[in-house]
Amino acid sequence: MTTGTLITVAPTGAESAKADVPALPVTLDELVTTAKECEALGASVIHVHIRDDEAQPTLDLGRLRDTVAALRESTDLVVQLSTGGAVTDPEADRLRVLEADPEMASCTMGTVNFGDDVFMNRWEFIVELHTRMQERGIVPEYEIFDLGHLASLQRLLDKYGLPAGGHVHVDFVMGVPGGMPGTIEALVACRQALRDLPEGTTFSATGIGRTTIPVMLASLSAGGHLRVGMEDTLTYAKGEPVESNMQLVARAVGFAQLAQRPPLTPTEVRELLRIPARA
Repeated sequence: MTTGTLITVAPTGAESAKADVPALPVTLDELVTTAKECEALGASVIHVHIRDDEAQPTLDLGRLRDTVAALRESTDLVVQLSTGGAVTDPEADRLRVLEADPEMASCTMGTVNFGDDVFMNRWEFIVELHTRMQERGIVPEYEIFDLGHLASLQRLLDKYGLPAGGHVHVDFVMGVPGGMPGTIEALVACRQALRDLPEGTTFSATGIGRTTIPVMLASLSAGGHLRVGMEDTLTYAKGEPVESNMQLVARAVGFAQLAQRPPLTPTEVRELLRIPARA
């Protein structure tokens, strides 16, 4: 069990509209401010989606590069770009995300129903994403939406080798309509399946919507880490909208401290995930 807790903040996502969620950070200035606030509270990684001038999801490479540069200049957070984008984004655009040279990027390990949509991740695309990250020295976070995705990850690693840095880190995304439920039983099943992956594999868990709290508590008790943010959760409590990403990070930090697993610093996370220290 890792003694500290890696806390990732996912502040924006690609699903919610700014008109419906005014507190959602969609401009670069809003994102940088959010990042600084959440780092001060105890977040060590930021999972990034970006928006265009109309606050619509985009994978524009110029904007991604500007975002990575601004976050590196303003914070010490590990910058993790989403290669998932929106469910409608073409594979070529998703692969091009890596050209923005983040320290980390997501790598979803299979296709999954995503509400009324389908989040498509063909095997050939997964292999291409994994190998390009190896070549560029970008550390992946393998996104697991269902138990079978862990078997796909084992197949990927057996055939194409370990990721950049040699450490395997996964994120259990739980509670998406169409994916695995955000339950203790589902998390335990995933935790047990990690035994088939390389020794030392670590995991975070993300509880979508109302599954946020039970998933956080289950992950901490099982030796895992946490991802929180307005990408995943817009209600802090019944009938109480989230006011900011700080609110969600502060709650995660409080839970981690109660579990006697205080937040890891960005430097400690780079050591854990074998991400090179910043120059």
